[in-house]
Amino acid sequence: MTVVEAQEDVRQSDRLGHVYSINPLGRKYSAPPAWQRKYFAGIIAGDVFAAFFGAAVAFFARFGHLDDHSRVYALSLIALPAVWIAVLGLSRAFESRYLFVGTEEYQRVVNAAIALTAAVALVSYGLELPTSRVFVLIAIPTAASISIAGRFVWRKWLHRMRKRGRCMKRVVLVGHESTVAALIVQLRREHYHGMKVVAACLPTERPQGALLEFNTRVRGSFDRIAEAVAVERADTVIVLSCPEIDGTALRRLAWKLERSEVDLIVASALVDVAGDRTTVRPVDGLPMLHLDHANLTGVRRFAKETVDRIGAAALLLALSPLLLTAAFLIRCTSPGPAVFKQERIGKNGQPFTIWKFRTMYTDAERRLSHLQHLNETDGVLFKMKDDPRITPIGKYLRRFSIDEFPQLVNVLRGDMSLVGPRPPLAVEVAAYEADMRRRLVVKPGMTGLWQVSGRSDLPWEEAVRLDLRYVEHWTLSLDFVILLRTVSAILRPQGAY
Repeated sequence: MTVVEAQEDVRQSDRLGHVYSINPLGRKYSAPPAWQRKYFAGIIAGDVFAAFFGAAVAFFARFGHLDDHSRVYALSLIALPAVWIAVLGLSRAFESRYLFVGTEEYQRVVNAAIALTAAVALVSYGLELPTSRVFVLIAIPTAASISIAGRFVWRKWLHRMRKRGRCMKRVVLVGHESTVAALIVQLRREHYHGMKVVAACLPTERPQGALLEFNTRVRGSFDRIAEAVAVERADTVIVLSCPEIDGTALRRLAWKLERSEVDLIVASALVDVAGDRTTVRPVDGLPMLHLDHANLTGVRRFAKETVDRIGAAALLLALSPLLLTAAFLIRCTSPGPAVFKQERIGKNGQPFTIWKFRTMYTDAERRLSHLQHLNETDGVLFKMKDDPRITPIGKYLRRFSIDEFPQLVNVLRGDMSLVGPRPPLAVEVAAYEADMRRRLVVKPGMTGLWQVSGRSDLPWEEAVRLDLRYVEHWTLSLDFVILLRTVSAILRPQGAY
């Protein structure tokens, strides 16, 4: 490299406020936008505070005061934040590919905590250092928990910004018209992904079918992708599965886009299957995509059952005053029992009795036939806003999902899980297509992706797709995120009726 090439890049900005770095060779690199720099600074500050707080809690819980013995541990108030940031960095918890959406970010924080605990244990044993186990077992889990909570708060802030149309990536879609239109619908519904479609490139020069319903600009065919990116000042290109773009064409497109640091995303044809279950392995020099089976049994499932039972027992104990109050109000405002029992279909198609607070009048089933023509859903479910069969108190119970709380008894009994697919009726299961029956290989849940993504406002096909996605990609960290999102969904009761 020459001296000229090694000179510091000159920072410039375009007329839209995007900041770039241009080196003397003329190559332009995109600097992180302001919102992303703020986001990174926020999570790093949160992680530093988490480690400091964890060390402080552990110090006062274990020692309580400063003396000659505890003086060394007092230094951890300074050392642990630096070590914690370093371990998170080694666990790749700051890489943008794992931030903003998904559970991988939280999983990497957990991995960092486990790795740090193991490292402290090995060093203490190997060097025969008198390390306080109580201090370690309090400081590191506390730091990890607060880091996860802080990152969750920052993610919710980002999602709120994206719901207002800010902090978005400008995306050019490449593919056939029908798949492009389907992805536009999904990205507009799931705004938290932060992708704003500004243009599309199709095999033809102009839209002829599904894309006519959208105001998305078509910037020509596949040979004009780079031009479309430049004109729209896009920072992301998503290539959907299509036979016209093979490996050679994709490689050439990547070469064109790397000059301006535009992200290139290839959407897998393995819809709702790709992820941890797919790995690329070379076979005779060729990269092959291997698909592992969904993990539906084993130690992790046992861990899920344990967490379900303990969590249900704790929630029943904590919520008992609310449950008693709800039962009292139901009995006082309408005739009939406070608890409604109904047969639902559980794991492997086995029926069980579900418990809910009664939110309808006792003749609701008989009146259903007179309301079928008012069904507002597009599937086998019956859903109707302002359903006349719902009692006055029942509207509030449904709005905040309080009517679902008695299902904690079902979780405690082992019929249900805290998180899982929605528990269906027998008549719904009878109308299932073959793919939908995949939902029955796991226990139904009190909450799930369907609830935190819109509840009754979701189209039937989208609700089924979310349930299938959960079955295929279940992890404990995903359950944890869904439970956190359930709290916000209850407090913001959109689609609850």
